[in-house]
Amino acid sequence: MRVTMIGAGYVGLVSGACFADFGHTVTCVDTHEGKIAALKRGEIPIFEPGLDDLVASNVKAERLFFTTSLAEGVADAEAVFIAVGTPSRRGDGHADLSYVHQAARDIASAINGYTVIVTKSTVPVGTGDEVERIVRETRPDAEFSVVSNPEFLREGAAIIDFKRPDRIVVGTDEERAKEVMTNLYRPLFLNQSPLLFTSRRTAELIKYAANAFLATKITFINEISDLCEKVGGNVQDVARGIGLDNRIGSKFLHAGPGYGGSCFPKDTLALIKTAQDYDAPIRIVETVVSVNDQRKRAMARKVIAALGGSVRGKTVGVLGLTFKPNTDDMRDAPSIAIITALQDAGAIIRAHDPEGVEQAKLVLGNVDYVDSPYQAADGADALVIVTEWDAFRALDLKRIQSMMAQPVVVDLRNIYRPEEMAALGFKYSSVGRGLADA
Repeated sequence: MRVTMIGAGYVGLVSGACFADFGHTVTCVDTHEGKIAALKRGEIPIFEPGLDDLVASNVKAERLFFTTSLAEGVADAEAVFIAVGTPSRRGDGHADLSYVHQAARDIASAINGYTVIVTKSTVPVGTGDEVERIVRETRPDAEFSVVSNPEFLREGAAIIDFKRPDRIVVGTDEERAKEVMTNLYRPLFLNQSPLLFTSRRTAELIKYAANAFLATKITFINEISDLCEKVGGNVQDVARGIGLDNRIGSKFLHAGPGYGGSCFPKDTLALIKTAQDYDAPIRIVETVVSVNDQRKRAMARKVIAALGGSVRGKTVGVLGLTFKPNTDDMRDAPSIAIITALQDAGAIIRAHDPEGVEQAKLVLGNVDYVDSPYQAADGADALVIVTEWDAFRALDLKRIQSMMAQPVVVDLRNIYRPEEMAALGFKYSSVGRGLADA
């Protein structure tokens, strides 16, 4: 099939490359000339494991193309995906749909023959209706269907998620559109991936509901971790104990410094605003957002407490800047609030991340960025583990202990065992294991 992706960002590029790998002919369109030029040179603008090889192999096979010309990309496409950004709108927190609406107008002007216009971007309920209205207003003569097909890609595992999804949600009531979408995803039937057809508005809501529920699980276990520290429990054992109940499940029950990234913060906020607009407020999600925002700076207070109540003039080494491992994404990363709060308290920050330094420089100033965990630890009064990169799981702890001005480690991801850290001479604190710590 001939497929076009409007937007060559994270979702558009990963989805486009995977569809091309299925055998479809895919054109990725983006207005950013520098990005398209880089992609044509084989330079990938984001870090995602395996994406560079996937793009290169499909470009070589002449199944994947890049252009800044929307008219060229859309003209003969059977399915056109809108995969542009929907950031939180300044002032009120609603999803900014200006890029989606502009894409709809541009697509309407360029389609030729029956075309399925697919909203891949995360959009509030009713956006598909507005996209359809815009297209009909722009091109009354056009033959088209507007479909919702939300993405469920985890950064760092996006290719696996696309090719082996838990489910494929398609929002449409039109049989002709269902046939196109079925053919598009047919290669996944070998993996028995369920294709779930719903109404368009239901599909739009599924995406927000899924992210809000996962954010709730994370926030729930974080609050339980605070209770564990007060009563002498171990949050990791609590998580195992409840996660073995298949009604609950073990995923997203890892206590830490709070959620971040490109999806959960903006999607929970957009869901709250939509619910308020429809006079059906979602109090649980409102609380989740509030608790998560407060938690990030609370982690900075944890570091300050580990250093005796003051970090003024002290050097704090930070391991991990991105919101999760295997990505360079700094959007709403807990490290931003933690580092800012420590700087406000007078700390000197030295930080290392395997992939995120260049993106971190755009949002965090007055930080000494270094090339290894050991440089971050050298002469530091405390070392804080913020992101659980694999490279941080097997550090030479004896070497680190000997390099630090004070052997204080604050492990916000519970990578290490308290008893082992104590045996090595560290003053160690972690999350939700308070009374067992050294």
